[in-house]
Amino acid sequence: MNKIVLTGLLGFSMAAQAQSGKEIMYVGTYSLRGSEGIYVFEFDRKAGTMQPLQSVSNVKSPSFLALHPSGQYLYSVNEGADKNGGVSAYSVDKTTGKLQYLNSQSSMGAGPCHISVDQTGKTAFVSNYGGGSLAVLPIKSDGTLGEPTDKVQDEGTGPNAKRQEKAHVHSATLAPDNRFLYVADLGTDKVNIFNIDVTNSKVKPAQPPFATVKAGSGPRHFTFHPNGKYAYLVEELTSTVATFSRNAKTGELTLIQDNVVTLPANFTESNTSADIHIDPSGKFLYQSNRGYNGLAIFAIGNDGKLTKVGEQLTEGKTPRNFLIDPKGEFIFVAHQDTDNITIFKRDQQTGKLTYTGQSVKVPAPVCVIMAK
Repeated sequence: MNKIVLTGLLGFSMAAQAQSGKEIMYVGTYSLRGSEGIYVFEFDRKAGTMQPLQSVSNVKSPSFLALHPSGQYLYSVNEGADKNGGVSAYSVDKTTGKLQYLNSQSSMGAGPCHISVDQTGKTAFVSNYGGGSLAVLPIKSDGTLGEPTDKVQDEGTGPNAKRQEKAHVHSATLAPDNRFLYVADLGTDKVNIFNIDVTNSKVKPAQPPFATVKAGSGPRHFTFHPNGKYAYLVEELTSTVATFSRNAKTGELTLIQDNVVTLPANFTESNTSADIHIDPSGKFLYQSNRGYNGLAIFAIGNDGKLTKVGEQLTEGKTPRNFLIDPKGEFIFVAHQDTDNITIFKRDQQTGKLTYTGQSVKVPAPVCVIMAK
């Protein structure tokens, strides 16, 4: 495996990737059915295919992934770690895209399921689903993770006795201005809002400190419109999406659409929603549904509100995470229970999808991301 040359220069890093001309993808998995850990692929845009480059051993379910803004490092939560949780750092060879293990730290809570990195590359935020907490870890100049410097333990319950018996922190998403962190808690039906200090890797509650959604809806993942004025929340337990306007000065969220239905009217079987993304133009929003096994497609109005324009079955079972490529041309859907990633061509005018016929075998894929 080639070792990365650490330059510390973002410009050099991005130039190196541009010169390589490669589009590199990373897939996080659960440690099931022979999964080796993290998988590395090269995407051939002309052919619309994914070619395997590397598998990186990690037997602790490196499920969710995040790239450092420099592109030189990658981070994974280790969802199958012990009650203290875990998170790992890897260096990225900018020529080949291959990974090399650097170090690991505790996430200070069970079942870490999501990680994000701030735009300065100095701080990582880890969501502990099982522990109901947020952990804050410093990132050192060599890309390694330091010991956690802050932790927020959430408390509370919701009306769904099976899923909301306690706090379940599911994601922590940074605002486009890198000033606020939005933490979705499935157990308490809240999106907690924090001011962040990335220099010292600390957080403190914003004012107001949270936004509340309909009881029993189960907040999961959160995303921002490219203009930063609007934000959207997956409501896992009700298979719906909530739309917010955002005050960029205070970080406050104002609910402008509640419990927008994502499933077809004639679908009556069990379902939970999972992931949510907006295309680069900001015209369309997509949300994955596990049970229906498809993506809901919405048009986004000038006022930020959603209008449903269709659905797309995803050619697999339990579509968890999915990726819209940075150019907005393709969507890649990771299916946790059928061990495959399917590739769709995207109509950038209508938002509709067409299956390309390409299905890549990966054991228990949970997260798919692309180096920019």
